[in-house]
Amino acid sequence: MALAAMGVVFGDIGTSPLYTMREVFGGPHGVPVTPDNVLGVLSLVFWALTIVVSLKYVVFIMRADNRGEGGIMALTSLALRTTESPRLAGGMAALGLFGAALFYGDGVITPAISVLSAVEGLEVATPAFRPYVLPVALVVLVGLFLIRRRGTAQVGAVFGPVMLFWFTTLGVLGALNVIRHPDVLRAISPIYALNFFVANQWHGFLALGAVVLAITGGEALYADMGHFGRRPIKLAWFGYVFPALYLNYLGQGALIIDDPGAVKNPFYLLVPEALLYPMVGLSTLATIIASQAVISGAFSLTRQAVQLGYCPRVHVIHTSDREAGQIYVPNVNWMLLGAVVALVVGFRSSSALASAYGIAVTLTMMIDTVLAFVVVRALWRWRLGWAVAFVVLFFTVDFAFFSANSIKIFDGGWFPLALGLAIHTLLMTWKRGREALARRMALDTIPLKLLIQSLVYDPPLRVPGTGIFMTTDLDGVPRALLHNLLHNKVLHDRVVLVNVITEDVPYVSVAERVRVEALDSGFFRVFVRYGFKDDPDIPAALEMGAGQGLPFELMESSFFLGRETLIPRKGSPLAVWRERLFIVMFRNAHSAAEFFSIPANRVVEFGTQVEL
Repeated sequence: MALAAMGVVFGDIGTSPLYTMREVFGGPHGVPVTPDNVLGVLSLVFWALTIVVSLKYVVFIMRADNRGEGGIMALTSLALRTTESPRLAGGMAALGLFGAALFYGDGVITPAISVLSAVEGLEVATPAFRPYVLPVALVVLVGLFLIRRRGTAQVGAVFGPVMLFWFTTLGVLGALNVIRHPDVLRAISPIYALNFFVANQWHGFLALGAVVLAITGGEALYADMGHFGRRPIKLAWFGYVFPALYLNYLGQGALIIDDPGAVKNPFYLLVPEALLYPMVGLSTLATIIASQAVISGAFSLTRQAVQLGYCPRVHVIHTSDREAGQIYVPNVNWMLLGAVVALVVGFRSSSALASAYGIAVTLTMMIDTVLAFVVVRALWRWRLGWAVAFVVLFFTVDFAFFSANSIKIFDGGWFPLALGLAIHTLLMTWKRGREALARRMALDTIPLKLLIQSLVYDPPLRVPGTGIFMTTDLDGVPRALLHNLLHNKVLHDRVVLVNVITEDVPYVSVAERVRVEALDSGFFRVFVRYGFKDDPDIPAALEMGAGQGLPFELMESSFFLGRETLIPRKGSPLAVWRERLFIVMFRNAHSAAEFFSIPANRVVEFGTQVEL
């Protein structure tokens, strides 16, 4: 499991040595290349990896799992359990949702900067390759997104061994240079980091904006915890990945001290000339693996947002018959590809892209710290002093990195923020729009109890079979049922009202999935519960109801679904722009029948117009 985790969890942070040291000394706010500065930067990298990745995520936050699942959505769910205040819950939900939206910015920048920095190794081999770096990077990136439809199942088996070889190579290359210059090992002492700030002052503080590149991907350890568990990730990090990573940084630092001109690309200049081309190939493969993990994370996050009611239904393709988590979301895939290509063409180099990288990651880390404080204080019952010490230590470090990165906003950092804000706006618009639509439709709904009572005095024609209606209002009559009764003048022998509930847990066990409630006049209410990572399958759920007195035969059943056409109106609770945006999103939402795995030949749709 630890080996498999290397192929998924550590791809992003594992490719950071490609560009981190280069940007610290050669970026827009590069510090002078002196032995003391090199040792100071190496010390900062070590303590950043130790405090943020090792202590904050691996030791503390990874303990905050939602039934084994990690990530900002799981952390938000845990935090929401600690309060009964609607206002406070709404604030924490919005904060967590913004952190999730920022992940898409990371999902765009990671493939772009990683692949570009890997391919730029060709320039180190010979300047003659310089005109081909951008086209080669674009070809690799386009190919990366094109093969996403096949899923990761076919190539996933090689991810772990490849990344094991990658980290071994990083460690060996670094160790060879450390042996020649063992003095760089002194950088582990925090004194060198403190001296760096004293010597460079404001310039040294700005250098944190490049040092943070060493920890980008640290939050992925927590986000991917559900795939492997806490222990394998912890074992892989402390036992192999962390030592190999830092050895490489030490090796690059030793090289720069020995030859200050190596700052132009210390990672590739660390490689023996005879192995340069194989190293470019290995680096490109490692960055592809790192990008695959981030893109898969964007797919999973989108599905979770749909399940939790923050995103319209989207078309989801399962790429594996055995692993439910291996999915492909075409709309998200093409959106990410378009954004990545635009980034690469617009910025043209990994150094320019580094200006856009870091600010979204550090902001997400700050949000993680705030939500984790709520969890450790209210859910874990930590003493106030310990909880305050927790938040002060980690929030101070996170805020320092974020502040240093904030100067990048006008140099490209605006892009991930703008993308995150746009996605957050879409998610909140969908949530508020659905709530407004539900309130509006409730005004025109008659009580279910009243309808059932009326059937005793004026019964319609009953026909054989089962009529199934999806509903969100437990006490109201679905519009599709009213339309069927009004226009067709009939009811089925059995009328089933299905209410789908998405819990704030990743998975709901089969034993807890379905509850059937028998009503009068052949009516049944069926409550179907899913976790936010479950795949809804209503026919399969109804089959489980047979043991609770509800026989189900698919070919003798009809599913009646409503298809609403939304019309804007004056006096809507939504702002005009939000109302129109919601209507556009509603029109483009994926079919409910396909989302709930209902066969198309068993579906009857009734159209209706609704004024928001």
